[in-house]
Amino acid sequence: MKHSTVDFHFDPMCPFAYNTSLWIREVREQLDVNVNWRFFSLEEINRENGKKHPWERNWSYGWSLMRIGVLLRRSDMTLLDRWYAAIGHELHVAGGKPHDPDVARRLLGEIGVGADLLDEALADPSTHNEIKTDHQRVTTAGGYGAPTLFFGDQCLFGPVLVDPPTGKDALTLWDVVTGMADLPHVYELQRPKSGPDLEYIGRHLRPYLDGRDWVSINRGEVVDLEPLRRQ
Repeated sequence: MKHSTVDFHFDPMCPFAYNTSLWIREVREQLDVNVNWRFFSLEEINRENGKKHPWERNWSYGWSLMRIGVLLRRSDMTLLDRWYAAIGHELHVAGGKPHDPDVARRLLGEIGVGADLLDEALADPSTHNEIKTDHQRVTTAGGYGAPTLFFGDQCLFGPVLVDPPTGKDALTLWDVVTGMADLPHVYELQRPKSGPDLEYIGRHLRPYLDGRDWVSINRGEVVDLEPLRRQ
């Protein structure tokens, strides 16, 4: 198989990245694809002038959760895999708040890791550097959001999913995505969103909209989430 490895850049707060991660896990189960989890910060890419960078704050939602992920990845990529699955489910399915330190400690315990890893990650300034490196890889390639996939040196934004396909449909989408990666001068393919599409997205993103403690900033994003929050 030509594309046996993919680097998947995510921000744990992004509902679209989480749904795409469910799809890539389904593909992995069927094709034994190797998924390398990498980071990307929506807090940083959408930072307003004059505001602090996420690494300048004591606690910073997705950035701090990724700092925990850095330590897990240093030990074993499968631990980061489980961490992303746990925090993603908590926010995007259960409507909880993994970005609350107390909840994050609980979730560490649920994946079999000591809760004190949170404090260890926050005390280690080098965790910032690894996130910055992953984030810069995306921006250097011209990327601006999550999910971003790399197949070797080919960088793709998306696919943007709300209801991730499973079974044969998951492999059909894999063929589309890897096919685009093989055509480096195909730059964009997008489906316009109708009113019913936006209602559908709003229903599927309800747990995330309920669980988040921030207002989404949509610079180059796929959909403005603020109207959906009021539905």
